[in-house]
Amino acid sequence: MDSLTQIILGAAVGEAVAGKKLGNKAMVWGAIAGTIPDLDVLLNPWLDTVQQLGFHRSLTHSFLFAVVMSPLLGWLLRRLYKNNPATVRDWSLLFFLGFITHILLDSCTTWGTQLWWPFSTYGVAFYNIFVVDPLYTLPFLVLVVAAAFYHRLSPRRRYLNYAGLAISTCYLLWSFVAKSMADGVFEQSMSRQGISHTSYISKPTPMNTVFWSVTAAGEGGFYNGFYSLMDADRQVKYEFEPQHAELLTPYRGHPKLERLLQITKGYYTVEQDSAGALLINDVRFGKFDGWQESGGGYVFVYKVWPDAQGELQFEEVNNRPKIDQKYLLAYWNRITGIR
Repeated sequence: MDSLTQIILGAAVGEAVAGKKLGNKAMVWGAIAGTIPDLDVLLNPWLDTVQQLGFHRSLTHSFLFAVVMSPLLGWLLRRLYKNNPATVRDWSLLFFLGFITHILLDSCTTWGTQLWWPFSTYGVAFYNIFVVDPLYTLPFLVLVVAAAFYHRLSPRRRYLNYAGLAISTCYLLWSFVAKSMADGVFEQSMSRQGISHTSYISKPTPMNTVFWSVTAAGEGGFYNGFYSLMDADRQVKYEFEPQHAELLTPYRGHPKLERLLQITKGYYTVEQDSAGALLINDVRFGKFDGWQESGGGYVFVYKVWPDAQGELQFEEVNNRPKIDQKYLLAYWNRITGIR
């Protein structure tokens, strides 16, 4: 999830664990705990594109990190606040739950999280919420900020904080229900249309849990479709895109290419640009504006080409559309079922 959401979640968890003893310090350190896992991006300047993709949401987003670092940070903070009633256990639990809630929330998004690193580099993903969702974040933010203005022993402070945690959790649970509803429509529509597939990934479109997209792995390519829970019917139009995996044949076996393909979980297509470089589309995320009749480009695209020495080079391509008032209005209409 986005940084603001993780800060709010961490602050709420910190308050729940040690708010009575620490007051707003619990929120502050909870927010810090909710931020620490995302500091893995600080290593990006020393990593190439594939290394960045592989390292993101790995070490600092693992259960191992939470288990090892929490007591160390708990001990350190206890020494820092020697005259405070919070114990090493309180501080350790604050950091542990701050880390755990962060990585589990990240696992709800499309990218996935390497929860079992270093034993497995598989990105666990539940695909039930977009990385930025105002309906999750804003009510949570209002309630947690309001709680901060009350005395640490005030029952109202605890009520507001727990209300924020409860509402945000209920929204997450709703997202699973909404995903199940959308999955039912996708499966039925593919069956009616005779679309054979081995697996599929459904995920919410940006900033909502009403409008969903699906990418289904078929013979030699992928089917992409969209459905809003507010659509008047259950008709889903699918577009097929061939994978063209054969374009990668000359480079298969290259460690970085294999790692990149592993990260996509096999959900990728390949095309060639005018200069002869290969473009690998990570189709898990779908097309940013594929819901429009004019179609759209894939959100994550990686350019691959051999340099003069024959070594493969990798570069992420920025393929984001222009967002203006007209675009947002059309997007809102599609969310609400207007095709």
